[in-house]
Amino acid sequence: MFDTLKRIQLQRRGLSCGKVRRKHGDNDLARVLRVSPWIRAVIFLSFLAGIFGLMIVSGTEDTLYGSRGFVSFIAAGAVFLIALIHFFVNHPRNFSNNARVLLIFGSVLLHVAAIWTIGPLVGANGWGNSGLFLVLPYAFAPMALTVLVGRNFGLFATVASSIFGGFVLPLADSLPYLVINLTCGFVAVLLSHHMRRRTGFLRTGFFCGLTAAVGCFAFGFLEIPRSTEGVIVWTALLWRVAVPVLVGMATSLALSSVLHLLERMFQATSTVSWVELADLNHPLLRRLSMEAPGTYHHSLMVANLSEAAAEAIGANVTMCRVAAYFHDVGKLNKPGYCIENISPGAPNPHDDLTPNMSAIVIMAHVKDGVDLALKHKLCDEIIDVIEQHHGTSLIYFFYRKALDKRAELEAQAEEGSIASDDVPEVDESGFRYSGPKPQFRESAIISLADAIESASRSLQKPTPQRVEQLVDDIIRGRVMDGQLDDSDLTMHELAVMRETFSKTLRSMLHSRISYPKDESEKQGEGEKEADRDSKESPKNRKAPASRKNKSNGKRVRSQSDGAKAATASVESSTG
Repeated sequence: MFDTLKRIQLQRRGLSCGKVRRKHGDNDLARVLRVSPWIRAVIFLSFLAGIFGLMIVSGTEDTLYGSRGFVSFIAAGAVFLIALIHFFVNHPRNFSNNARVLLIFGSVLLHVAAIWTIGPLVGANGWGNSGLFLVLPYAFAPMALTVLVGRNFGLFATVASSIFGGFVLPLADSLPYLVINLTCGFVAVLLSHHMRRRTGFLRTGFFCGLTAAVGCFAFGFLEIPRSTEGVIVWTALLWRVAVPVLVGMATSLALSSVLHLLERMFQATSTVSWVELADLNHPLLRRLSMEAPGTYHHSLMVANLSEAAAEAIGANVTMCRVAAYFHDVGKLNKPGYCIENISPGAPNPHDDLTPNMSAIVIMAHVKDGVDLALKHKLCDEIIDVIEQHHGTSLIYFFYRKALDKRAELEAQAEEGSIASDDVPEVDESGFRYSGPKPQFRESAIISLADAIESASRSLQKPTPQRVEQLVDDIIRGRVMDGQLDDSDLTMHELAVMRETFSKTLRSMLHSRISYPKDESEKQGEGEKEADRDSKESPKNRKAPASRKNKSNGKRVRSQSDGAKAATASVESSTG
């Protein structure tokens, strides 16, 4: 409230425009809920309590809880502890994100709860165990987590739901369920990994249902119907096979319908959504192409570099391409102050600014980009890339310019032209971006690609050796400056990225050969000159009397052409 009052006072005095940039993560309550260890402990305890509750309500004499209640609790608790340790060791960054923890363990709990819910319904209709195994949604948790979070979490959900589901089912059915659920889960992870279209959900559900039908047939839950004469009744067989296939497709369709809601709730972006965001007709990208064409072209080149590097090290390729499209949208506020948008020969607005002011204008594009991304409701990963793609790096050009200006003023102070108090101090921190540094691999890839693409514009003769040296210098400089410390990139991955960047950049900066003119073109040019000479007035054309006059005429014409060129150069320089 006090900030609002202060802003109103400044606006009345004409010292503020009244506009406020939106900031990523302004909601303190949401940030606390996302990282609080107490909230995380509540999620883990709720999951364990949910598993225990499902074991109790489904506990008959033929289940583990019905036969050995206390032992079953110890076994389930031990499995949960192992899963927790595995999650913490292999995914520490996601372990500290309560939204991801709730999504992962909540999906597994819903998967197990579906078994307990469907069991009584099947038993009430007299279908028995065969009917139960035909209608179980084996692909729910593996498909949901693979699409939303990644392949590793889909595999985690497959194993966890298979083991915990065994505590709910009768002991005789635990082994068949474990095998069928594992097989269907692996198929779901394989087919839904990097799914780029929503039609892929139907394909994944179909093959998961078909896998479930084969598993049920292998364990005897899917019997082949025969007539009294022993002939196979194909119609009845097809209907029984169609049941798990339809269940798998229904599960995938239900997941597809709530995918956008799950993304918003748990701050996750699926590959399907990344592909939809890659549309260059997005309002921000259309504005960028019209108002800042140089920045737009730069973003496309950064996207190509980032995509190649991400594919080489196994990062999210689609995310790198899409985030690279939007990483510089903040330059839309002041496109004329970015060098890539200044036409050759046009005045540079930074010539009229001090180095400190120029640095402030350039650094503002990060905060302006976050503001625009929030207004257009872009996903959190893109906003993170906009915030982090410069890290806390130094704007060296203006910092060097400020040091040179300070040296000139110091020389004038020594001569007595100005007072020594008029020499300004140059603070390096005033020329560094506010950060944060890249926090994940995709953000670090885009940060390096952005620096490499910008620096490649200064190469006069982009030979392979110079390109490799440029890439090596930028990556080494970022490492030495500590800009990649929080990105989880390994030295091996940086080495692979160095080779990929060099190869891609060489193909982008390749030179073209100059084609010789065709003989017909030369002949056409000669005919045009002859026509032009024939149209000249006879009194303006003088026949050369001798070879000497002919050479003198050539010399005169060449001197006349040189004078015209000098005049044109003077006019262009003064204009």
